[in-house]
Amino acid sequence: MIYLDNSATTNPKPQSVINASDNALRMSANPGRSGHSLSSAAAKKVYDTRCEAAEFFGVENEENVIFTPSCTFSLNTAIKSLMKNGGHAVVSELEHNAVIRPLEHLKDRGVTYTKAKVYIGDDDKTIDSFRSSINKDTRAIICTHASNVFGIRLPVERICALAHIYGIPFVLDAAQSAGIAGINMADGYDIVCIAPHKGLYAPMGTGLMLLSGDISPDTLVEGGTGSNSLSPTQPQEHPDKFESGTLNFPGIAGMYEGLRFVKSKGISRIFEHELRLLSILYQRLSKNPKIVLYTPFPKPESFVPVFSFNVKDKHSEQVSEYLQKNGIAVRAGLHCAPSAHEAFGTIDSGTVRISPSAFTRERDIERTAYVLSKI
Repeated sequence: MIYLDNSATTNPKPQSVINASDNALRMSANPGRSGHSLSSAAAKKVYDTRCEAAEFFGVENEENVIFTPSCTFSLNTAIKSLMKNGGHAVVSELEHNAVIRPLEHLKDRGVTYTKAKVYIGDDDKTIDSFRSSINKDTRAIICTHASNVFGIRLPVERICALAHIYGIPFVLDAAQSAGIAGINMADGYDIVCIAPHKGLYAPMGTGLMLLSGDISPDTLVEGGTGSNSLSPTQPQEHPDKFESGTLNFPGIAGMYEGLRFVKSKGISRIFEHELRLLSILYQRLSKNPKIVLYTPFPKPESFVPVFSFNVKDKHSEQVSEYLQKNGIAVRAGLHCAPSAHEAFGTIDSGTVRISPSAFTRERDIERTAYVLSKI
């Protein structure tokens, strides 16, 4: 199987990730809950992973690296805390449902939001779009780093700076960019939400929430943390405040190795490899009059290695099924981001999405282009 659905989760995982998760399952000890050696060893691995992530993303204090069950959980924590008293939020028109649905859920608390238009290749117009969307009641700007459907990269450093000019917290959804595009908390982000099972090659069921030193969201979940158990109230110290219940230790152990894998390969090298492959495919498909492409040629300053297309007179699901029968795994449909499809006029058909990984080979791309030429 040629696997080109890495935006959903990377496959394969590095062998070091598989081994680490396997060893963690065999250890079968709950980190931070007991005094015996197995529990202590598990707790140390959790701490080591926290430190590795802090270094990787430029988090000044490793206690502000929070483990969550998913990027969606992280985004819900951030959004529902910042918008708990109502108010207005600004998002991009390309957001995933992990951003849109929490905001919709909060409408009965008086929350409203505006979708700022994104202009491909014109960061100044995109910034102006965000600026004009801000009003006196704006409580947060929440923005994807890159579209999970079309791969369009937003000028998030500048959007973050704009938010701070107005004294507004900025939340970055880095589900599609962490491990591919450089992210550093020193750029001023207040909260960064990450899906490690994608670009960090970690197991599924893992998430990260990175906090600046100036922000501490409310909790979504309270419970046992292994600390201050006598108190009936939730600890307020990071990371305990956010990590109630048993952590996904096998996932975190795998995340440690995933971070080290990406670091050893180099983010820039992975990005260049993946974008080169997509550029080859884009060039092949652009010569086929039956293929519909929705974005310009993927330049590195404006895109991450994700792109969508359709075949004329065929639904995206039909094309996905055809590719599956020919041994190629892609994703079709709305990709949990109907807002992006509304912006591109593909809400009825969805799109076929292709996303390579560090393990994708040029011959995989050539084979995909060949199969599509025969559809």
